[in-house]
Amino acid sequence: MLNEGGATRTRVKICGITRVEDGVAAARAGADAIGLNFWSATLPAFVTVVGLFVDPQPETVRSTLAQVPLDLLQFHGNEAPELCASFGRPYIKAVPVKPETDLLEYASRFSGARALLFDAHQPGGAPGGTGKTFDWNVLPPQLTDASSRRLILSGGLTPDNVAAAIRQLHPWGVDVSSGVELTGEDGRPRKGIKSQAKIVAFVREVHSADG
Repeated sequence: MLNEGGATRTRVKICGITRVEDGVAAARAGADAIGLNFWSATLPAFVTVVGLFVDPQPETVRSTLAQVPLDLLQFHGNEAPELCASFGRPYIKAVPVKPETDLLEYASRFSGARALLFDAHQPGGAPGGTGKTFDWNVLPPQLTDASSRRLILSGGLTPDNVAAAIRQLHPWGVDVSSGVELTGEDGRPRKGIKSQAKIVAFVREVHSADG
């Protein structure tokens, strides 16, 4: 996943892209990857395009791949490892962080994943993109070991807290969606509409934390 480079650099993925201008803004700000809601955009070279799926039918994924040039698949539901690996593309598996989930066992089941994306779990809510953080201390040291290069941190990340997250966990990558969305007059994020200023600030804080 994401652009190759020095082992100490944290990769950045801006997720939930629904507008061409937001994808281009993410690339110009220095993001390594964008998460597309199946919207074709003209992007600079070497930006990875990721397609997100939640418990899809196999034919849905195949149909999407026939129409959209995806580099990487990301699964956010209860998909089996065999399904995730069946499409001839590298994939990321999202891991819902909740008390009943054995994170090491989950990681072992999906040993074929290019990376594991740890995200907050909200009972009854959407499988990801909740804008909520989780207790980073629950991640076992085997998963936060930088040498594994498999940890992607998600869940409630913003320009205000991403540097602290990187300094504590040293993840391979960070994934943000609602944390870089425009804020409406009601003070709530505008779903799917990104703030270019927040994207730039987020990437800047990641680079600052990398030192």
